[in-house]
Amino acid sequence: MVPEKDDEIMPAKKKSNVARDWFNTIFYGVLIAIAFRSFLLEPFNIPSGSMIPTLNVGDHIFVEKWPYGYSRYSFPFGSWHLWDGRFGGHEPEIGDVIVFRNPINESQDYVKRLIGKPGDTIQMIDGRLYINGEIVPRENPRPYIIATLPKALRSAGYHIPEKNIMIKGNKIWVDNKPAEFNYTIEYKDDKFCRANEWACGVFEGTEYTEILPNGVRHSIVEMSDDAHFDNTIMFTVPENHYFFMGDNRDNSGDSRADIGYVPRDNVLGPVWFIWYSHNYYSPMLAVWNWGNKMRWDRFGMGID
Repeated sequence: MVPEKDDEIMPAKKKSNVARDWFNTIFYGVLIAIAFRSFLLEPFNIPSGSMIPTLNVGDHIFVEKWPYGYSRYSFPFGSWHLWDGRFGGHEPEIGDVIVFRNPINESQDYVKRLIGKPGDTIQMIDGRLYINGEIVPRENPRPYIIATLPKALRSAGYHIPEKNIMIKGNKIWVDNKPAEFNYTIEYKDDKFCRANEWACGVFEGTEYTEILPNGVRHSIVEMSDDAHFDNTIMFTVPENHYFFMGDNRDNSGDSRADIGYVPRDNVLGPVWFIWYSHNYYSPMLAVWNWGNKMRWDRFGMGID
């Protein structure tokens, strides 16, 4: 029996259609993902403690891309310098927590708080922030502990006998009761702590509520008022640039020294909320660690 013509060509046609369908699915999926990240929301993770107490190491955040409009850095391959300027959106406000492209190294994204806009003067004197010649009020001092410990102590715990403080897992106890002050706990690889003893330990500072000139209230942490960045020259923010600082004032590489003024085009968007948080570096999908790894109280936390 001679096969029908349709019987001869149908298998090849089916294979062609399947391959084309897979290609289309992948192609349009990639386009949708790029559009979503470029125009709506982009996820980032926090690798350092420069924004403690607002953001902790291990926080994963969503950044809104539309409020300040779009620049070339809003899209993939922004470092190709395809154009200059921004379109759409509005100007950021003093006090906004913002992700931006590092002007010194365009492969890095930073997150800091906006402190100065074009024409503003910024200075630190004896640990106090001055904006346009006026001291920025801070109030409600309270203890704050930053604990950076080897992972081996996560389960075993770390005891400070002279103060009857116990640090274990995600919690701090004082006199066998949950601590009534705020704190941050991070666990590092044992090798890291052996090689960087200065970076590991329990550091006691003070948390304040700072009140910016436009009325924005937010928390900062100071280890002391005479640290490296607590006395600076007076900075005058140039046109089309911004001045950023970390909330962890004594442990932040920001506009005071490391990165300088940030061009307006480098701004990506404001932080919306924390969608996931854990207390030490570990794969997100390591479900066997979720019980003692997650900071459940930070899930869904908005950023002020």
